[in-house]
Amino acid sequence: SLKKIWLFVLAITIHNFPEGLAVGVGFGGGDMKRGLSLALGIGLQNIPEGLAVAFPLLREKYSRLKAFLIALATGLVEPVGGIIGAGAVSVAKPVLPFGLAFAAGCMLSVISSEVIPETHTHGYEKEATLGVVVGFVVMMLLDNYFG
Repeated sequence: SLKKIWLFVLAITIHNFPEGLAVGVGFGGGDMKRGLSLALGIGLQNIPEGLAVAFPLLREKYSRLKAFLIALATGLVEPVGGIIGAGAVSVAKPVLPFGLAFAAGCMLSVISSEVIPETHTHGYEKEATLGVVVGFVVMMLLDNYFG
């Protein structure tokens, strides 16, 4: 239903703030490789995330432009989180591990409580599991390459 779709759009928008926070904390800590690794990994996963926002809207007869703009808008909170994260860590470097842990915990919470159960109720268990594994491997490779 349209109400569920908009709830999902809101959840993704809220979920994107700690992603931006994580990138900002990564760069704010002075480690450009770690910041770049986080930015690249989160940027890559934003593609399917944006599609997950746009496709249900298209199914509800939203125009391509409107669905695209709504999906884009959900990601615009990331730079805000990034600026806040970079600023916070620049001021207080001891906050870095806590900031990264908080951002990671927020992302894991949304994934485990919203995304995984949703994929399993519609019969996409294998695809969802493969996506999680591939995403983990990509992030490990990025961390090893840039870290």
